[in-house]
Amino acid sequence: MIKADVLVIGSGISGLSYAIKVSEQLPDAKIIIVTKSDEDESNTKYAQGGLAVVTDSKNDNFEKHIEDTMRAGDGENKRDVVEMVVREAPARFNEIVEWGANFDKKNGEFALGREGGHTENRIVHHKDITGFEIERALLETANKSPNIEILDHHYVIDIITQHHVPGKELNQGDIHCYGAYILDEKSKTIKKITSKITLVATGGAGHVYKNTTNPKIATGDGIAFVARAKGQVSNMQYYQFHPTALYSKIDGMLFLISEAVRGDGAKLRTKRGEKFMQKYDEREELASRDIVARAIDNEMKVSGDEYVGLDCRDMDHEKFLEHFPNIYKKCREEAIDPFTQLIPVVPACHYLMGGIEVDKDGQSSIKNLFAVGECTNSGLHGANRLASNSLLEGLVFGHNAAMKTMALLNENNFNFDDLKAVPEWNEEGMKIMDEMVIVSYLRKQLQEMMSDLVGIVRSNKRLNMALQKHQEIAAAVDEIYHYSILSPQLSELRNLTTVAHLIITQSMEMTENKGAFYNKDLA
Repeated sequence: MIKADVLVIGSGISGLSYAIKVSEQLPDAKIIIVTKSDEDESNTKYAQGGLAVVTDSKNDNFEKHIEDTMRAGDGENKRDVVEMVVREAPARFNEIVEWGANFDKKNGEFALGREGGHTENRIVHHKDITGFEIERALLETANKSPNIEILDHHYVIDIITQHHVPGKELNQGDIHCYGAYILDEKSKTIKKITSKITLVATGGAGHVYKNTTNPKIATGDGIAFVARAKGQVSNMQYYQFHPTALYSKIDGMLFLISEAVRGDGAKLRTKRGEKFMQKYDEREELASRDIVARAIDNEMKVSGDEYVGLDCRDMDHEKFLEHFPNIYKKCREEAIDPFTQLIPVVPACHYLMGGIEVDKDGQSSIKNLFAVGECTNSGLHGANRLASNSLLEGLVFGHNAAMKTMALLNENNFNFDDLKAVPEWNEEGMKIMDEMVIVSYLRKQLQEMMSDLVGIVRSNKRLNMALQKHQEIAAAVDEIYHYSILSPQLSELRNLTTVAHLIITQSMEMTENKGAFYNKDLA
């Protein structure tokens, strides 16, 4: 058994900024960060566009950013949360600049971009690899902290709560988290890491669908193990599809063509070169993501085409190369010249607005368990996230969670009586899976079902079919789980199955269309 004061699950902007904060204020606290891949692999790393923050007091203000966020969220956001995040944004942004993150400047001022749903230029960025730059700076800072230990290739199987205590009845209103069971992939052993405070910062669940902009680690792990521990999870019906991912015939992670490209003037066209966004919204290419994604989806369904085109041919080529060097490089690698050809794009699963329910301090319904970032339903995004508000959410809630954590650690009012009775992980009688192809097959079945039946546009019939198909898949996964020695692949499949069930059932409970959720039978 390994003991820590704080266990952080995930090494993106949420987990790292939180850990750095606690480390700076409580240098004697033992902080362990576990991540299931390399330490720098996270959704943060792939964020292209930037971070939304009011820095231009001449043309912009907090009220505009608040209203843009509320409008994008279709009014389902919690206004007090939106106001808190927007008003705290400049202070949190200044902190990561102090921690070494670099952002593009012009004439000594931060260069500000604009994306869909924003009424002003307020996106600070580092070329088209903003997330990569933030991840670099935060990791460098965390690695300098003597009381932070980062364990890579450590996969969390389940959080430890009273339901692991033999003979203990679980009172859903009084669940405590004591740490987690974690698979060390290098030693192939399952460790019990106990902690006073646990933070879940596991990102999204994009790989519940066939095509996503998320890295392969985004399998909804945190949401799934909190749901299994009877923590409150909500708004899972709200999954945002990014309108413009680079089209590929291969399923999996698609390359993101940042919304900032449309912010700089790129136009959407059919394969035949015809504009179409004017039919769907007066803001055209700068409408919010749900509207643009549904418009593209409809054009593809009507025409039968596999993709639409993003037209960058009339844009300033020099400016494009300066702002989007990574996107240009990727296009050229795919034998596409964006200055002479349309870039083929499709909507892809991108960002989950729902997740673990948390308050303003990032506290979940489970005691001593915090959650921050895309794995949460914080009330900031409502039914549809405004572009570039996600990195901001990680910073603001990471800060608040750190402040609350430090207060709890200083009080030191923790009762670990139950923990003594929590057993080590037991694999007695379990067998190593001799055919991993079964896991791959079931995962593919799940992703196909979700993409076909629970995608951008849903219907009552499709959702009922999805629930029936899900029951078959879930039964097969359950059977394998109960006789197999655990692997990350099997655990991820188990988690994706849990997440899919939450998305389907919470979609079926909807009585009206809101934001990213659209059921044609409710139109």
